[in-house]
Amino acid sequence: MMYTTLLNIAIFQGIVLGLLILKSSLFNSNSNKYLAYLLFTLSILFLNYVLELEGSYTSYPFLRFFDDVEWALLLPVFMFLFIINRIDDVVKNKQKIYLYFIPFAFSAVLHIINDLDSIAGIYTIPESAFFLIQILSLIHFILVVTFIPFLLIYSCFMIRHLKDSQEKKWVITISTLVSFLLFSWLITSLTGIFLNYDISSTMRVVALFGTFIIHWTAYMGIYKYKLAKNKDAISNFLNNDLTISYNGLSIVENSTPEEYRESITADNLYFQKLELLCKEQHIYTDSTLNREKVAERLGISPGYVSQIVNTITGDNFANYINYYRVEAVKEMISNSEYENYNLLAMGLESGFTSKTTFYKAFKKVTGQTPNEYKNTSK
Repeated sequence: MMYTTLLNIAIFQGIVLGLLILKSSLFNSNSNKYLAYLLFTLSILFLNYVLELEGSYTSYPFLRFFDDVEWALLLPVFMFLFIINRIDDVVKNKQKIYLYFIPFAFSAVLHIINDLDSIAGIYTIPESAFFLIQILSLIHFILVVTFIPFLLIYSCFMIRHLKDSQEKKWVITISTLVSFLLFSWLITSLTGIFLNYDISSTMRVVALFGTFIIHWTAYMGIYKYKLAKNKDAISNFLNNDLTISYNGLSIVENSTPEEYRESITADNLYFQKLELLCKEQHIYTDSTLNREKVAERLGISPGYVSQIVNTITGDNFANYINYYRVEAVKEMISNSEYENYNLLAMGLESGFTSKTTFYKAFKKVTGQTPNEYKNTSK
């Protein structure tokens, strides 16, 4: 009884934490949404296990349609997507994401076909097709025992592309925990298949470790501020800005951007990272740069990007980026290497998209037109 209670708590916590990550502007990003999907998948696996322990599949055989799907095949996929969405676009864009879902889709279709025969009795698989089903089952087995280790190992190689050491430590830790869980589940399952060994007690331990991952993610991800690093904003978010209805499993975000302003200061780690991206990687030279692209790089939502910039600089995101572009043009004007460049070419080189926006931004920052500034700087 106590054991299933622990599993039920983990199921509930995984669902709520996943919804929180998806709903909140502090945590919501392409990377973190895959972490939320990973938590949902873990919750489904625990729910299946609880239903099995309670004998629900015997009482309600049709639940087997839900149980027989190999949800575990989604865990390494979501872990991998969580990692590659935290690295630069060049590496990420080389990945063909849909390919990683093929093993899960194949497994689901194969099991549903079998269940339509053995459980639903909708049709009977002809004897002539048994050999084909056996071949497909063998392919499924090979996929499970090779795909999971392959993708987990490949994910480890992807982690090296992360630049931020603190971020890398967080990602390495959570990927290690998930990898250990999956390898333990895989080894235990194979032991039961080939040695005809009763694995029920071992699976209980593996499941218990899985609940630890959900609890640890909740603690380290939120309370230790790894998913979003602004501690004061998160405290404000947790205490005042989020209403969680536990009975309905619904999350309602009541906050507005202005409510976080007092807690955002110039030492905000996301803002510091944005400053480094501008000063060292010169991301402003990308003429297509927008809030969404910056949010991807920082691992936060576009709205939170605007909120940080507005609160700390007192200006909007576009003007913030244009300031760096203007500074780049000013450096070009004073650099003899660019003496053959005309002013518009310098502006375009710095990321401006047109003469109008270039001249307008330059006048706003310096109080002079580019021509006036060039003449006075000689």
